[in-house]
Amino acid sequence: MAKLPEYVNGVPNICGSQDIIAAAMNRDPVFLPESKINWDNVKSAFAIALHMHQPIIINPDQPLKEANVISNLEHMMNHLGSGDNHNAQVFHQCYKRMGDFIPELLEQGSQPRCMLDYSGTLLDGMYKMGLTDVFENLRKITCDSKYSGCIEWLGSSWGHAVAPSTPVQDYRLGVQAWQHFFAALFGLEAVGRVRGFSPAEMALPNHPDIFYQFVKTLKDCGYRWVLVQEHTVERVENGWGLEYPHRPHRLIAKNSAGDTLSITAIIKTQGSDTKLVAQMQPYYEACGLNRIKLGTKSVPSLVTQIADGENGGVMMNEFPSKYKQVMAECSNSPTPVVNVTEYLEYLDSLGVKEEDFPAIEPIFQHRIWQKFEDGSGSEEMEKVISQLGKEDHRFHMEGGSWTNNISWVHGYEKLLGPMEQASVLFNEKVLAKSVSPSEPRFRNALYHLLLTQTSCYRYWGEGVWADYGRELCRRTIEILNRDF
Repeated sequence: MAKLPEYVNGVPNICGSQDIIAAAMNRDPVFLPESKINWDNVKSAFAIALHMHQPIIINPDQPLKEANVISNLEHMMNHLGSGDNHNAQVFHQCYKRMGDFIPELLEQGSQPRCMLDYSGTLLDGMYKMGLTDVFENLRKITCDSKYSGCIEWLGSSWGHAVAPSTPVQDYRLGVQAWQHFFAALFGLEAVGRVRGFSPAEMALPNHPDIFYQFVKTLKDCGYRWVLVQEHTVERVENGWGLEYPHRPHRLIAKNSAGDTLSITAIIKTQGSDTKLVAQMQPYYEACGLNRIKLGTKSVPSLVTQIADGENGGVMMNEFPSKYKQVMAECSNSPTPVVNVTEYLEYLDSLGVKEEDFPAIEPIFQHRIWQKFEDGSGSEEMEKVISQLGKEDHRFHMEGGSWTNNISWVHGYEKLLGPMEQASVLFNEKVLAKSVSPSEPRFRNALYHLLLTQTSCYRYWGEGVWADYGRELCRRTIEILNRDF
């Protein structure tokens, strides 16, 4: 396969090769042929994912309007004595350590598994920092056939944008940008194995039209399944919570025009505490479960959990020994560790179809469908949404996230305005005029646009992080006005 360059004119390779990447994604199965799990003896299974992210920021050591952009990790490395920046050296080790653990465990006879979710901004920042040891380790377990069956990468939006309040056309560009950059770093064969998607902050849109475009983006980009937080979805038939989360679900997307799509959803249960993964809680939960019926087939239950892979003392210090202990214990047992696509491909081999999975939808949509006449359009839907909001202050269309007490809209008006302005201008000057994504000016403008949408600038509300976000918006608008 052709090799994509990592950078083009000094900008990460984040666009211009979508046909090549689409071709790479067009093959099945990708994990099951090399799986050595004896599925006949499995009563339950578990999967873990490590989420890693560092934003690209305005260099705090320089005047705001003149500063270059650097990785937050690099800034921490440059100021180890400030605050908790000493963690940067531990973060560095966390970003590379699975490349040490997997070969070690295989040599000992274990069957380790782990899913990895690295944001595009983290990969970009580490590459520019020259952290070759990280990429050597990651390439070893991603590209070497001795190890690649143990690791499943999850796709994401390149700039770590939250889906519910990111313009749908920008979000699609961010999803494609991650695929481009990952393919450039690890190869087209590697990106062809990325079938699951991990939304930043576990933020799932619940406005029907936005959610429909979210699912359409994932399916158009070749993704088979998406990881969702348990409390962000509901059962289609009654709007209640999930009956049994430890199985795949069919996530239904229906828009105001009556169009329908579906994608497989894997449920992340419980909270966002890194201790759950660091202490390998999913394994112990799975040990108490048994096989279940899907359609006419008996299949193993599946417990799935994701956590930050570098944050918190338990993840930093206790995870390595606990992970190795559990990998040794669970290998060849009735409760093995698996990667999700490997598990789904096993269900395929049994003849289980997506139609056999229980149907779910994003939270609060059941209330909409009770009042909305199918296919009656966006204006009528907005009336229904407005009416429901007046009847119940808890009803909202801001999406759901890893925690149900954070809004990604309220409190961010001073940043959302400039973000929206940059997005509208990009749409008018670039997308509406069909500028080719292979043009350097397209890539440069897109790079800056995606940086403005990084969730970190919104998570902290006001202060220096919001200042970074607004400055990146100003620069993006300046580039769009200058170059187009």
